[in-house]
Amino acid sequence: MIPRQLTYSTQLTISQSSAWYIDHNGRLNVAKLLQAFQTYFREHSESWIERFDYKEAGPQLLMQAFLQRIVNSGGRVEREYGLGTKRTDLLVIWPMLADKGERNVLQTGILPDWPLQKTVIELKVRRRESLDTIKSEGLAQTHDYMDRCGADEGHLVIFDRRPGSSWEERIYRESAAYQGMAIEVWGM
Repeated sequence: MIPRQLTYSTQLTISQSSAWYIDHNGRLNVAKLLQAFQTYFREHSESWIERFDYKEAGPQLLMQAFLQRIVNSGGRVEREYGLGTKRTDLLVIWPMLADKGERNVLQTGILPDWPLQKTVIELKVRRRESLDTIKSEGLAQTHDYMDRCGADEGHLVIFDRRPGSSWEERIYRESAAYQGMAIEVWGM
């Protein structure tokens, strides 16, 4: 509840409709959502992160605010805050609805028996570590979380907070695999 309150004012000022990110099968297009966040983060992160009292957690809080405003329209974001417990950072749970009108049913708080899309998003902050080290560790964690949660999609987001690193080297997207599971790696 505390991180959600910390990001509430940020959620209100980042406006966009979830319809932009839902495909014809009712799945949330998380890659499209993360690509939009990548652009937003590049353009606005310095001004937003300075507003947070917890500057170390700033990138993660901004990511949560960005996700929450979309996912609030029908799904949920589960967060893990137990440092060192090797649990997932963010688990996006999205009901795949055939009819957009069904989304109104979700406002009742009762989830019918619809198929669920589960997406793991592991967040890492790079301060001094080599990119290979942080990717290797992050891919293993993302794989383990996907396995544990029964997720069919995984994303590893690496926030490059090294002083002097350019946006050109920070911003990237690449496909990776770990023990047979596809994982998208995002640099920010």
